[in-house]
Amino acid sequence: MMVGFLLARAGVDVIVLEKHADFFRDFRGDTIHPSTFELMHELGMLDEFLKIPHQQIPEIGVRFDERFLRIADFTRLSTTVHALGLMPQWDFLNFIQKKAAAYPGFHLMMETTVTDLLEENGKIIGVKVTTGNSVEEIRANLVIAADGRSSILREKAGMKIISYGVPIDVLWFRLSKTSTDHGQTLGYFRNGSLTVLLDRNDYWQCGFVIAKGGFAEIKQKGLRSFGERISEAVPFFKDRVEELKDWEQVKLLTVMVDHLEKWYRDGFLCIGDAAHAMSPVGGVGINLALQDAVATANIIWKPLKENRSVDLSTLQKVQKRRQFPTRMTQRLQLGLQNGVIKARLSGKKLKPPLLMIALNKFRWLRGIPAKLIGVGIRPEHIKTPDVENIQSK
Repeated sequence: MMVGFLLARAGVDVIVLEKHADFFRDFRGDTIHPSTFELMHELGMLDEFLKIPHQQIPEIGVRFDERFLRIADFTRLSTTVHALGLMPQWDFLNFIQKKAAAYPGFHLMMETTVTDLLEENGKIIGVKVTTGNSVEEIRANLVIAADGRSSILREKAGMKIISYGVPIDVLWFRLSKTSTDHGQTLGYFRNGSLTVLLDRNDYWQCGFVIAKGGFAEIKQKGLRSFGERISEAVPFFKDRVEELKDWEQVKLLTVMVDHLEKWYRDGFLCIGDAAHAMSPVGGVGINLALQDAVATANIIWKPLKENRSVDLSTLQKVQKRRQFPTRMTQRLQLGLQNGVIKARLSGKKLKPPLLMIALNKFRWLRGIPAKLIGVGIRPEHIKTPDVENIQSK
């Protein structure tokens, strides 16, 4: 949606394909990072964007048993908004869609599923889609795969994936919220478990971290046993775990960390999770995807505006621009997964890492993780023009 908006804003004819009828579902990435607020500011849309109901969290931390440790202070950033935002991703997508629709070159096809790529003499020239009961072909100067970690398009394109071993999965569910609940934290480490809570006003979206492949054993022990584990992890949930009445309410997020060896082919480019699946650690996947979108639009808009194909050397620039921040972020995530989280899923009561104790003690240190989480490595800035000069109207 973001790269489609930026390209249409620059005068490029764009079709965005979405297989669902709407955007209303439980996305994992509801964070609006300071760098995203900055992009809205650069686009002249920040004031309107801030009117969408959301929360702003100036500081985040983790809770080890009864001890709360502050680990990231966003007020120390030099961004326009000094906080991490929480906004349902469907609201974010609807906002970008509305802005994109103001440009004549933007076209959105809902309930349209991409099934295959169109290829001619080794070059990708479009996609095959199903919409309703019909099958159609859509031809384009460039196909951008932004269809996530289970990308159909990257599979059809035969892209080589390099995967890393990951020791965790996440169980995703919701529980009601009361006015006496604790505020937002990055995570609860308690009794050999880790639970992440996203505040969605009237309910909590919960991520319960488990050992890789452990969901079958949890299901075998039953929902009651699982509810007890949740209560032990987050004590104020004890009076409401019975809201989970069947396993359909609990979704398994299979955590993956991978990246493509090469993000592009002639006429084809992967971005976001389709190019590099991120761990949920730090909630930075959405930020990486948006930064990819901005960098992509900055690099490719001119040839597309002239109705030309984007040559391989230009597509290579996208990967060169975004590969370093992606790989470095993945290394940091893997280090936290293997060095901190995995050890604390063993059931043993372990002390907080010394680094987190230091972050809690020295406020100036908390600006470092705030920058890594909130801004990222090599943040992008809007360089595409607004050919219609519509801006925030």
